[in-house]
Amino acid sequence: MEGVETRNNLYGFEFRESDDRRVPAEERKTYNIQSLWQRNHEIVNLAARGFKQTEIAEILNIHPQTVSNTLNSELGERKLSEIRLERDEEAKKVSEKIRVLTNKALDVYHQIFDDESGECSLKDKKSAADTVSLELSGLRAPTRIQKHSVSTVLTSDELESFKERGIRAARESGMIIEVKEEENVIEESSV
Repeated sequence: MEGVETRNNLYGFEFRESDDRRVPAEERKTYNIQSLWQRNHEIVNLAARGFKQTEIAEILNIHPQTVSNTLNSELGERKLSEIRLERDEEAKKVSEKIRVLTNKALDVYHQIFDDESGECSLKDKKSAADTVSLELSGLRAPTRIQKHSVSTVLTSDELESFKERGIRAARESGMIIEVKEEENVIEESSV
């Protein structure tokens, strides 16, 4: 094919028109590896926190299949396994600390029951042991109470309306019993 401009196609054959199957390098879709890596970490971390795959897809505004592909990939499974292992190790450490503190609280109880020297008052020792035991069990009474107040300005008519509704509700529920004056007079005279 002399005089005709030809090019080699994908398979090495010559052709005359441009090969539209190939996208020019400047127009090819490129990926930012760093952002893809970051997205994979976000997916794995959310999965480790207990989110479902559909929830992760919704949070990150991506397709659920992308989440599934990431979590089921070798890299995703390995990273998720590492995160869970670290979490389990941390839970073991916390559990061990709780066990040690529980033993200390039990030792204080034993001192209370076995101590005859009177160095420390029984009340003080018991209070300390109760505090530790309740704190560890999660049964300690809350020390901070939230308080909310609402204030309003009412007219005298609105106030009377509230009073009347309250009295009516109390009567209907049986909280207010009406007593006639004649019965009171009879009861007083018979006494």
